[in-house]
Amino acid sequence: MSTLLTLRLRSWLALAALATVSWAPLAHADEAQIRKNLAERLPNFPAIDEVSKTAIPGVYEIRMGTEILYTDEQGAYLIEGSLIETKSRTNLTEARINKLTAIDFKTLPLKDAIVWKSGTGARRIAVFADPNCGYCRRFEADLQKLKDVTVYTFLYPVLGGDSPQKSRDIWCAKDSSKAWLGWMLRNEQPARTMGACETPMERNLAMGRKYRINGTPAVIFADGTRFPGAMPLEQIEKQLIASSK
Repeated sequence: MSTLLTLRLRSWLALAALATVSWAPLAHADEAQIRKNLAERLPNFPAIDEVSKTAIPGVYEIRMGTEILYTDEQGAYLIEGSLIETKSRTNLTEARINKLTAIDFKTLPLKDAIVWKSGTGARRIAVFADPNCGYCRRFEADLQKLKDVTVYTFLYPVLGGDSPQKSRDIWCAKDSSKAWLGWMLRNEQPARTMGACETPMERNLAMGRKYRINGTPAVIFADGTRFPGAMPLEQIEKQLIASSK
């Protein structure tokens, strides 16, 4: 993608302006026209899996795997960035990618996660978290307020520093759940692990790359819905109800 001549319109003003541009008087372009022009003009362009209209007249989404770009009716321009619906402040690009990368909860390797539960534990949620992530700490505190939930935490040390070592110390503790909650909720330093201890960190990192988990916390609900970043408690509860239907 680095060889593409890409028109980078990163502000919503530029994106909105694009919708009002008068294109050259050519025959009505369709998916075939977009594919044809991009293939001819950009021989090294990745194979396009899907072309679809967006909510903006004259702007099309082009999908390559889980990568999303936008183009005009002729395939004359490429737009890289997020499409924002201003009324609801919804990041439509992010929502689309989340749908494309939805995770089947049943396929998660739960043996590689730290587990704690409240009440019946009937409702399930998975979280990718770094022990040095401040947002993860706040999110963990909110999770404690939920009832009848089982939380699976995949240690995901991506922030650098001593995150990998701290993750190892927590995982290798005699009671990893206690060590995790002690550190995240009460700032209790986990005991330094000495000697051999097999951890799932490399598997967790590989899984995160596969599902494009680029930050922490990352939240996955039982129905496969995922959210990047910490969520307000009310939103967590609402999604738990929705995912159980």
